[in-house]
Amino acid sequence: MRVGVPKEIKNHEYRVGLTPASVKELVAAGHELFVETGAGKGIDCPDSAYVKAGATILPDAASVFDTAEMIVKVKEPQPGEIAMIKPHHLLFTYLHLAADKPQAEGLMASGATCIAYETVTSRSGTLPLLSPMSEVAGRLSIQVGAHYLEKAQGGRGVLLGGVPGVAPAKVAIFGGGVSGVNAAQMAVGMRADVTIYDISNERLAELDMFFGSQIKTAYASRDAIARAVEEAELVIGAVLVPGAAAPKLVTREMLKTMKRGSVLVDIAIDQGGCFETSHATTHADPVYEVDGVIHYCVANMPGAVARTSAFALNNATLPFALKLANLGAVAAMKADPHLANGLNVSGGKIRHQAVAEALDLEFVAI
Repeated sequence: MRVGVPKEIKNHEYRVGLTPASVKELVAAGHELFVETGAGKGIDCPDSAYVKAGATILPDAASVFDTAEMIVKVKEPQPGEIAMIKPHHLLFTYLHLAADKPQAEGLMASGATCIAYETVTSRSGTLPLLSPMSEVAGRLSIQVGAHYLEKAQGGRGVLLGGVPGVAPAKVAIFGGGVSGVNAAQMAVGMRADVTIYDISNERLAELDMFFGSQIKTAYASRDAIARAVEEAELVIGAVLVPGAAAPKLVTREMLKTMKRGSVLVDIAIDQGGCFETSHATTHADPVYEVDGVIHYCVANMPGAVARTSAFALNNATLPFALKLANLGAVAAMKADPHLANGLNVSGGKIRHQAVAEALDLEFVAI
């Protein structure tokens, strides 16, 4: 199969769909690889590294799309890229369609087969292609939250871990999944006062066993969420409903009770965000303020640590990319129902029920 890797063009997105090591694996399996010049520059992988791995370097994205059958990316295709996608293409990337109806309609119009990393499942019911970036985003959320709590950044002027004689900051984490756990690990490491909120009592019990006395856990009732927002200096939104829009846990009225200079970090922003006042931001302009509360809602958080993120993502996506290239989309999905769960769009139809429901579009099973 002819596999193409265009350079990412989303604001401050430096990751790359395939690293040179991944390219080498695909070439060894008998496939042709075409990489846009400069695609790996953001992770310090020059064109020469791709050539050494067996790829052909092409001068621009149009050449990659024209040449390739399968397109491997990181972020959702931007409007200019959607215009280059044709019915014969197999697109393998993050899509997050539930919060992006124009993209969904553009991909439907393209006629292409589009498999989303974020809805591919595993035998255990987890999301193996989302987990690596959830880990990065969770850990990064505490790092950026601590930064924006600094007074010079407009924050409350609070040190997460406090000092002897001064209490640590309170951190509320909504969601006890991969992002939430990784956020908690970082916050605990910085000696913050951490509470994780979730609606699964089973999950809360697991978290209690895992962290012991390092954190507190609480059932995420509306009342508990309201109290958390009022008391915390840093709130992390880490909820996930696979393929669907994130629930709005924190209302504008709740926000008014927060301490001035507190910080919200919305990891769920790719799926529409879990705070009513959230809207997507970029690495170039990452924060805004509502009612004196700083909102960090960058839609591609892991792009800030592109090298770590790109290699972690490739570790997870490469086996699936190989399967798709070796067998073709239809045979690969027939052979692996978990990969088939990643199918979001094909033949001009929405093929994922949660995506269809979130966008109020017709769901057509494959």
